[in-house]
Amino acid sequence: MSANDPFENADPQVARLLAEERPGDNAQAMSVSELSLALKRTVEDRFGHVRVRGEISGFKRAASGHIYFSLKDENARLDAVMWKGGAARLPFAPEDGLEVVATGKLTTYAGRSNYQIVVESLEVAGEGAMMLLFEKLKARLAAEGLFAPERKKKLPSLPRTIGVVTSPTGAVIRDILHRLADRFPSHVIVWPVLVQGEGAAAQIARAVNGFSAMPHDGPTRRPDLVIVARGGGSIEDLWAFNDEAVVRAVADCTIPIISAVGHETDTTLCDFAADLRAPTPTAAAEIAVPVRSDLLQRVGQFWLRMSNMIRKKVDLAAERLEAQRRLMPRLSDLGAPHQQRTDDLSERLRQSLRTRIGKAEVAFSAPAMMLHPRLLTRRAEQGQQRLDALTRLVSTLHPEAPLKRGFARVTDANGKTIMTRDAAVKAGDVTLRFVDGEVGGQVSGGPAPRISPAKPAKAVVNQGNLFDG
Repeated sequence: MSANDPFENADPQVARLLAEERPGDNAQAMSVSELSLALKRTVEDRFGHVRVRGEISGFKRAASGHIYFSLKDENARLDAVMWKGGAARLPFAPEDGLEVVATGKLTTYAGRSNYQIVVESLEVAGEGAMMLLFEKLKARLAAEGLFAPERKKKLPSLPRTIGVVTSPTGAVIRDILHRLADRFPSHVIVWPVLVQGEGAAAQIARAVNGFSAMPHDGPTRRPDLVIVARGGGSIEDLWAFNDEAVVRAVADCTIPIISAVGHETDTTLCDFAADLRAPTPTAAAEIAVPVRSDLLQRVGQFWLRMSNMIRKKVDLAAERLEAQRRLMPRLSDLGAPHQQRTDDLSERLRQSLRTRIGKAEVAFSAPAMMLHPRLLTRRAEQGQQRLDALTRLVSTLHPEAPLKRGFARVTDANGKTIMTRDAAVKAGDVTLRFVDGEVGGQVSGGPAPRISPAKPAKAVVNQGNLFDG
């Protein structure tokens, strides 16, 4: 025994104050993190793939998109988490009280020193649980008024274009097209979608919303009616048509819509939201359009009834007109008194005209004698003689007439005739107009020059002395 080691021979069962490592000791001290990591690896290796059945409790969806809940039965509880990607692909909306089967792996969560299941897929545990989920969602949507009768739109009697939301490869679309061709050929627009499985509900909702949003004046003709169709199947096969997004899209569709999902005994929430439910896709085609031959026959019957009704109305009107005609007096009887009065007035008018003409002949006989042709001829000759005398007088009195007798007419610069010597002297420049032309001259106030009679007179340009005394 060493004097420096008082515990060298001490009993190992006795409590010690100071922890220390001993050679050959199998219980080496581990950190909490090391132990947690070891547990995590052990649990994940042992339970890397498990399926757990239980009832959802404490369900919540985080802002990140992850969902957290617990699975429980009557004796135990297991925490669960499902990451955003898997949660977005769920074909139903998880909620408390729903029994499900979760598939995933167990792991530990060191932060709370517990274990949990990381869920990769989540399924409803049996048809009973699915029906419970169905009824809960139905009640909630009904409370919002999505299934109310006043929301239902009237189907068009003869749609020109029909939109069909279904699988493009199944027998459903062939049955619909064949039935439409037999009854009344119509223009059909098929919006291809998955009708079951992952992503089916999103495609169906997108197709219904797409038809509803088509413009009336767009390049593609907008349907007058939409059919959402699928063949029969289990409740799981038809579950896409119970999806809340699909139900809301059908309820809000602005185009009248027929739900034809499954067989007669199958029911989906899409049926409640649609304007009309058809028991089968083929029945939906029969509801959508009438039989063309039946329609033509009905039109023919309507035409015949209308023709008979018009003919009866015409015959009745003719009978009434004939009865009225018999009650009315004859036209000759109505016009006879007026004709007699017209004859009387005509005779009186002729007699009055003869009397007036006789009086006029007497009154105008004396003036007529004055209008005898010989008297008129004599008066015309006398008038002509007076006119000739006046013409001769006018010609002698014309201002130009004295020019022919050797006289000249004197005018000033304005063409005004000069009548006196003073006027000529005042004017100065004058014009002498002869019978054969005009000559200009100038007048002065002195006496006119004397011209010797022995010599011929020369033309004097200055004619201003012609009016001197």
